[in-house]
This record gives sequence, structure tokens and C-alpha cells, in this order.
Amino acid sequence: MNFKKEILPSKKSKWRRIAVVSIGIITGLGFFMAKEASLVSYMSDDPLACVNCHVMTPMYNSWMHSSHREQASCNDCHVPHDNVFNTYFFKAKDGLFHASVFTAREEPEVMFMREASQEVVQDNCVRCHIQQVTQVKYDGWLENHAESRTDRKCWSCHQELPHGTVHGISTIRNNISPIPTDSTKTVIPEWLHKQIKEKQTKK
Repeated sequence: MNFKKEILPSKKSKWRRIAVVSIGIITGLGFFMAKEASLVSYMSDDPLACVNCHVMTPMYNSWMHSSHREQASCNDCHVPHDNVFNTYFFKAKDGLFHASVFTAREEPEVMFMREASQEVVQDNCVRCHIQQVTQVKYDGWLENHAESRTDRKCWSCHQELPHGTVHGISTIRNNISPIPTDSTKTVIPEWLHKQIKEKQTKK
């Protein structure tokens, strides 16, 4: 198949220049949007990639102050780990859904996991905590332990992990900007920093 013949009009046609310019514009916009959306960052395991969407800042901030921070990143809990293809397929599918909701400004005040996401998170809870889940000795002193470990979701009891008790977008401090609250860089403007130093030296 000859690409030029199939896609572009013939050289004598007045539409050829318009087609070339249109293809250039669409390609350029695609690259621009990929850069602005930090598309490559979503391929990584860096939790900061999740904060590209402003609505995820409360979730990032609450995770940053949780016990899970040292052991598990966002992908450890929210992405399947059975094989690499399923991992990236789920990431792409979930990411496109999130992006479309965020772009349309349809995000809810309080977010809840969809059924597919719940299954993934439950599987990952069991994967990491397999010893606690399968300990037979707990059957003697934890009521309904055998049933609870298979029939219930982990977060029906452990609902504060790792995102705290309050889950609304507008309820967590410093969630306006996607800059992490534990950033090592100063947030004080340069002019204010100079004034503070001047006042300290005068004392």
C-alpha cells in the first residue's frame, strides 16, 4: 500500500497542501498534549505521576502520611501484578477513564473505586499480606476469620488505610496544587525570603 496515494490527494490537487498542513497540525497537537499531560510519567511507578491530575492530590497527601508509604506505591495497590501485559493494559484503561472524567470536570466530591478496581486492590491486599490472611491460628480468637478473609473486602475493616477517614476532594489541607506537601523545596517567594532574612539580621 502506497501511503501517499492512500492518504494524500495527488500533487496536482488543491487539497494536497491542506491535507499536509492538517496532518501536521493534528500530529503537533498530539505531541503537545502528550507533553502537557506528562504521558510518559504514567509508565513509571513514581507516585508523583498520579498527582498530574489535581483531584488526586488529597489521595497522594494522605498516602504520604500513611504507614504504607514506605512499603507500597500507588501501583502496588491499584494495578494488577499477575503479568506485565495486564498491568499496562489496566493502567491504560483506568487512566483513560480517569482522564476523560477529569477533562469533562465530572469528578465526584468523594471518589469510590469501580468494581474492577476493587478486585485489583483486594487481590493486592492479599498478595502483600498473605501470611496474615492465611494464618490458621487466628481462627481460634478472631470471630469468623475464615469467612471474613474470603467473603469480605479488606477495607470493610481497615478503611483508614492508607487514605485516612475523610475522602472528599475539598477536605484535605494543601490539596489545591499537585505539589507534594512534603516537598523539600521552599514555598516562600524569593522577595519574602529576603525580607525575613533582613529582619533577622537587624535583630
